[in-house]
Amino acid sequence: MAALLLTTAIATTLIVDPATAATGPAKISYAQRTQGWEVVLTDGTVVKIPEALTTAPKDAINAGDDVPLLISGDGRQLFYYRKSDGLFVRRTVNGSEKVVSRKLKAHFLDEEWPLVSYDGSYVLTMTSAPGVGVFADLRTGKVLPPPGKTDTWGFAGFSPDGKRLLLAGERLTVFDRSLRARLRLKSRLSPAALADDHVTAAVPVGTWSKSRKVRLLNLRTGRAGDTLTARLPKGRYINDLDFDRSGRLIIRSKTRTGVAIYQLSKKKSGKTTLLREITRPDVTAWVLPGDSTYERWTKKSH
Repeated sequence: MAALLLTTAIATTLIVDPATAATGPAKISYAQRTQGWEVVLTDGTVVKIPEALTTAPKDAINAGDDVPLLISGDGRQLFYYRKSDGLFVRRTVNGSEKVVSRKLKAHFLDEEWPLVSYDGSYVLTMTSAPGVGVFADLRTGKVLPPPGKTDTWGFAGFSPDGKRLLLAGERLTVFDRSLRARLRLKSRLSPAALADDHVTAAVPVGTWSKSRKVRLLNLRTGRAGDTLTARLPKGRYINDLDFDRSGRLIIRSKTRTGVAIYQLSKKKSGKTTLLREITRPDVTAWVLPGDSTYERWTKKSH
């Protein structure tokens, strides 16, 4: 999950993550959809993305449905389905488009949707089967078939460094970028995030999006820690769960006016530290770096 920087376009409370606060060109703070998609940079600059589809074309299976735009967690890469041919592409704000895979088209969006690693260098797709589809390593340009000759895996998380991904099947399995199994564990638990040590996983407890509880699972030993109950304000729950590049456990929670981002202590106290509270812009839809497709806060509530 990105440590997002302060912009003049939104009201925030901010604690900068030193692991991602290096100086350099402005990054993407968030994307918003009005008539079309545009991104707001951390220096306040607004860049229109006229090439990005907002609704599925008439000949698509899901004609007229909303088409998502994604931003890598580090705020450097954006991903969208382009108008000219419906293909899923990636680019930097000032860079040229590169097709992720010709198998990924807006025509099939409701049947297959993409997930992006923190640095934007790896894309995989989940399917309505349920299962997985495309595995695209954008560093090598290779598109790989699902591991184990089966597509029935469930996705559990990328490690923030982009070196590993956690999939759930008969066993929880940590794969490297080439989809070679590095660690396997038989467990009834269902993790939702993988840390950079490639061993620690975070497991939501209770009804997802209506829970404040998490357990940490050691994928090598199979040992699960005590249940951590996040001390969140009344009416707020864990809507998104991840580790950052510093190893902190980060949760995002939908608020009445936007999204709050917290660090959750790994101690039994369940202490939370507010890192940033973001007021959503008055637009049809918006997306934060590191969001999955159609997060709870994506579309404007009426």
